[in-house]
Amino acid sequence: MKTLNSHSVKDVSVYSQPVMEIIADLKSRPQLTEKELGALLRRHSHNYDGVFSKNLVIRTYRYLCETGELDPDSQIFQRLRMKPTRTISGVAPVTVLTKPYPCPGKCIFCPTDVRMPKSYLSDEPGAMRAEMHDFDPYEQTNARILTFRDNGHEVDKIELLILGGTWSSYTRDYQEWFVKRCLDAMNGKESNSLVEAQLWNENAVHRNVGLVIETRPDHIDSMEIEWLRYLGVTKVQLGAQSLDDSILMKNNRGHGLLDTKRAMELLRSAGFKIVLHWMPNLLGATPDSDRHDYDVLWSDKSLQPDEIKIYPCSLLSNAELYEYWQRGEYQPYSDEVLIELVAACKLNTPEYCRINRVYRDIPAPNIVVGSTLSNLRQVVQRTLKHRGQKCKCIRCREVRDITFQSDNLILDDLVYETSFSEEHFLSLNTKDGYLAGYLRLSLPIRKNDLNIEAINNAALVRELHVYGAALPIGKYGSDRKTAQHRGLGKRLINNAEKISLQAGFRKIGIIASVGTREYYRARGYKLSGTYMVKETNDKHMKQY
Repeated sequence: MKTLNSHSVKDVSVYSQPVMEIIADLKSRPQLTEKELGALLRRHSHNYDGVFSKNLVIRTYRYLCETGELDPDSQIFQRLRMKPTRTISGVAPVTVLTKPYPCPGKCIFCPTDVRMPKSYLSDEPGAMRAEMHDFDPYEQTNARILTFRDNGHEVDKIELLILGGTWSSYTRDYQEWFVKRCLDAMNGKESNSLVEAQLWNENAVHRNVGLVIETRPDHIDSMEIEWLRYLGVTKVQLGAQSLDDSILMKNNRGHGLLDTKRAMELLRSAGFKIVLHWMPNLLGATPDSDRHDYDVLWSDKSLQPDEIKIYPCSLLSNAELYEYWQRGEYQPYSDEVLIELVAACKLNTPEYCRINRVYRDIPAPNIVVGSTLSNLRQVVQRTLKHRGQKCKCIRCREVRDITFQSDNLILDDLVYETSFSEEHFLSLNTKDGYLAGYLRLSLPIRKNDLNIEAINNAALVRELHVYGAALPIGKYGSDRKTAQHRGLGKRLINNAEKISLQAGFRKIGIIASVGTREYYRARGYKLSGTYMVKETNDKHMKQY
């Protein structure tokens, strides 16, 4: 029997009666297993052409709530939610791709597909969605929001990830238009300018709480920093790929380690979150050299990223590296070598960093030879567990659906020094070490090279994140399984302000996304340029 999906149904009102019965059944049976839920849906579908899918039930339930026929119940949405891990980190990640466009790089490992922006393949899931919408930013954003809603997720807090090779190489007119159209989709109406779209988004139903782009280190300078802030960017994915100049040269990367260091220092001094892309198994690398390379990430004070994506090099037929392999000059690592390498990397990752990826999600048919372990993370985790070892990165410690009491959370202040600042990674942890929320505070140890008045002589909050399934803005989180909306953010901010004052700073600046400005205004911050800023003095110390 076929499944009735939400996207194939135009008028969900025809399913009002059976869905009302399904909701009543769910409320009377709070402990249903997934198998029992499936049986319940099949039982209520017997008079229709197929079995009700979860997303059809969710969409119809939303309709019934909007028309006043039923009252919304967050527990019902939670039980019906599809792919719950998508928003388990507290926000809904909406990924969009830019149009195909030439890249300034000539990297030998990078695939070329004229239908896609550089480095992307047409059969990658995100790329397929983008092409389906003709790379239109409004359509892509709107479609992802609707998909999240239909699958039972809250989408009032959106992290927008703009992918597509080197963002900085696109014309600035295109960049501004692209961001504006994404915000228009979140706002549900068309603006006349980017600034207007940003202002509307401050109080929109779908607020932008993070804006991420990806670019190359050699494209970052003070002018680019100011431009990114104008666009509302808060996080930059930086394609370092290697920290070894000889390997970068062999792979025709087009920049060196000094470019990466300079870019990271500038980004950090402006308050950005930094995600580094790192590629083991490049031409000229060995497992030992890769391990050393990864060690340098944390020992060199000019580096130390906040997040990292580990992308083992994949051999693709439409990349120049393929010719090196044909000549016997390149050999991909085996699964066994890759597992050991990634395991070593995970063990060497500090607690203030999040490992977002350990494998690029390239469909296996595209890989000529080498590892196709798309579940590499799980394999590595099992390997470490078998050895009695644990990764301490943020992702491995996120509280997710673990039950806890917020009053029992332990505040920890992990301090480390970079070439520009004294960094404080403030975190709230359960007694078992699970992470409920954190804040990144930068205390500059010298003057920056930027001309941004708002953050001159200021301590910087580069990130505030509270974990747990995303909840609607303004809803109090009474559920002991979520960390959101339980005052954890306020507690972290208060401690950051206290530390800043004790260190002699009388101003604190926050690189706030446009959708979070109201949150910070309620805590005494004012918009200055593109930052939320608060002047402090010794009187404030009494509040803490």
